[in-house]
Amino acid sequence: MPSIEQLAPYAGYVLKDAAIPELPNHYRGKVRENYDLPDGRRIIIATDRLSAFDIILTAVPLKGQVLTQLARFWFDATADIAPNHVLAYPDPNVLVCKHLSIMPVEIVVRDYLAGTTSTSILSMYKAGRREMYGHRFPDGLVANQKLPATIITPTSKAFDAGHDEELTPAQIMEQKLLTPAQWDQAQAMALALFARGREVAAARGLILVDTKYEFGFDAAGNMLVADEIHTPDSSRYWFAATYAQHLAAGTPPESFDKDHVRRWVVARCDPYKDPVPPIPAEVNLEAALKYIQVYEAITGQPFPLPDPARPVLDRIRANLKGFF
Repeated sequence: MPSIEQLAPYAGYVLKDAAIPELPNHYRGKVRENYDLPDGRRIIIATDRLSAFDIILTAVPLKGQVLTQLARFWFDATADIAPNHVLAYPDPNVLVCKHLSIMPVEIVVRDYLAGTTSTSILSMYKAGRREMYGHRFPDGLVANQKLPATIITPTSKAFDAGHDEELTPAQIMEQKLLTPAQWDQAQAMALALFARGREVAAARGLILVDTKYEFGFDAAGNMLVADEIHTPDSSRYWFAATYAQHLAAGTPPESFDKDHVRRWVVARCDPYKDPVPPIPAEVNLEAALKYIQVYEAITGQPFPLPDPARPVLDRIRANLKGFF
């Protein structure tokens, strides 16, 4: 794994925006730039933007490449469990996929009482909530402990940079967001994916704490896995070797996910009410190192550092020229 000193040349190596005028039907998401091609394919470019608390906090060097390549690893590792939307990877930050109608429900699978955002079960539990997402939680639970069973906590899908909202299975049915058959299929796929992720992570000395899945429907109505899976942006990982020690001490478990930046922010302001201070370059580089660390830990491969002298967008444009 590279050191902070080795990453120093990448301090300014960030892809904040990936607007390419030659590509059609541009849609800018929180982290990704999307382009819908006339033939039903979609180009998705992962930027280095880091989204948390429903805002863009900063841009972390190499993050987009890590996310794309780690998602590639997991899509390949779970293809036997659930079909996904990927067609090709023309660039380290880019995937070409089937255009899907995204399901209006995001599914978060959780094994632990954890989290820092307002929709996390730990934040709600600390605030006195015991009924959450259609589940009843007993009194006496402690932060970061393992739950009695794996649970699904669905939220509404926030389009156009809106806010994710807590849902219960009953609300999903009442609001006709999904049919009963679709909800059953989504739950089954999510739990199977999580079980595979947990198994692979455990073999690498990691705990897959929780993760978010997005599903979509293709033109034939088939449900496919979309977006990304088991990346540091959509998932929380802890180090298994030190978990028990931190749980006993009441301290946050060692992790490598975007909680590193979130904790820095929460220590300095209420990000839902106050202006967020600028994230220092050294914090962004530390976050980049954590992203690379999770890639190498999970895949067992060294992360391929790109040429820092060549701007990311220049490389992406060259690799996508065939789509112009």
